[in-house]
Order: sequence, then structure tokens, then C-alpha cells
Amino acid sequence: MKFGFVTCVQLGLSCMEAVYDVGGKLDLVISLKDSQSINKSGRIFVDKFCEKNNISVHKSSHINNADCIAAIKAKNLDWLFIIGWSQIANSEILSAPRKGVLGIHPTLLPEGRGRASIPWAIIKGLDKTGVTLFKLDEGVDTGGILDQLVIPLSEQTTATELYELVDKAHIDLMRGIYPQLKENKVLITKQDDTAATEWPGRDPSDGKIDLDGSVFDAERLVRAVTSPYPGAFTKIDGIEYIIWESKILDSNSSDSDKTLTFKDGILSLTEYQLKN
Repeated sequence: MKFGFVTCVQLGLSCMEAVYDVGGKLDLVISLKDSQSINKSGRIFVDKFCEKNNISVHKSSHINNADCIAAIKAKNLDWLFIIGWSQIANSEILSAPRKGVLGIHPTLLPEGRGRASIPWAIIKGLDKTGVTLFKLDEGVDTGGILDQLVIPLSEQTTATELYELVDKAHIDLMRGIYPQLKENKVLITKQDDTAATEWPGRDPSDGKIDLDGSVFDAERLVRAVTSPYPGAFTKIDGIEYIIWESKILDSNSSDSDKTLTFKDGILSLTEYQLKN
């Protein structure tokens, strides 16, 4: 079996390291050209890792370029992993490796197809989420499932904590699935489309706290969009604040000089800053 990897972020590099942790081997790594997205969050350069492990590197401006397809076919790849990559692979890329292309989505598919998986899991008050390793097809997170890991959630889980758990689960999935792929012993299960849900994308403006809503919704929103996301925000006495941490008060006492009053409770702002 021959394997390739497409990435340009730290999570992808960590997943490549996981392949080698279990005695695996990559025959090709595709990444962005060095001049692209230099300021991209988490952007890494694959050169040192690939040189150390004698892996061929191909750099391109877009995964769907003809040069990427040619590079995959020249290496006669069986499987291609795409992890931490914002460009959507087209049908030519999906069919270039002999067995297919694999990705990881941070929900328990078919629940939560789409975007903003970490914030939505908290906003929706779920008691668990997870990560799914699946075979990419031309749909949005619709391909067959190879494996899943469950991540329990509590009423205190923050986006910061869940982000770290999701990253760790990516690595654990990679360590677990590589030996199965190498031995051609993997089972791919079709998703149950009747159970599918789709979560829409979010932008910073969705972090606005609804002061006419519930204190419980506001507290979940703060946890859902805290770091590494842009944060929840609201105005107090005409001044706009970003709220990174909060708690619902059991009484009118507070350990913060800033509180928000809702129809069903009071939210104490325990970590905040002025919004620029």
C-alpha cells in the first residue's frame, strides 16, 4: 500500500507524525507553495519532516491543479489523506488514488455535517460529540465511515478544551486506522442519510449575546466561541466587550464587576476585554 498526505497546518503534521509512530510510511506529501498563506493560523512547512523521513514533497497553489493529480498518479498512491486543508478536492483528485481519499470531520457523522463543528456542539448542549474518519466523495461530509471516536461533553466544556480534544482524537484515529489500511482490512460503512443533520457556518457576528434570551443560552455561547474563536460580545453602558469566560450566578453576589441580567438569571463575566 502506498500513502500520501495533503496538509499545511500543525494538526496535519501531527497526524503525519502519528503514521510514523505506528511504523508507517508516506510516499508523497502535498502542501501549499511557500509564498501562500504565510499568516494562516497554524501554517507549517513540511520540508524538515519530509526530508528526515525521505518523503517526496510537492507544493502547489491548489489541490485541484493538474500538477497535483499528476504527482499522485506518478506515485501510484492507494490512499490519500487530506487533513487541515481548506480547499475542496474535486472529482479528479478523489479518483486519482487507487482506493480513494480520506478525511476527518469533527462530529459523529452523519450528525453535524457542515461547518463550525466545535461551537455548535456546545451551543446545542450535546452530551457528546466526536471525530469521524471517512472516505471523501463529492458531497459535503457524506462519504462512507471507517472509524469514529466519541468525545464526552459536560456543562463546563469550553471551545478551548474541545479543540484540544478534537486534535488529540485526530491523532488517535490516525494511529488506529493506518495499520488497518496497510493490511487492507478496513471496513467502510455507508452513512445513514436519514439521520443526517447539517450545521451552517458561523462568523464573528454570530457571537453577539441575546440579552432578551436565556442566561443559559448566553453562558453556552460564551463557552462555544471562546479561544481559539473570536469570542462572545455585548454592550455594557454603551461600551462593547468581548467575553471569554462567564458563569451563571446562584445569587445576586458576583466576583466580577461586570454582570448581564436576563429574564431567567444573571451572568457574571469573569474574563473579558474591550472590543477594538
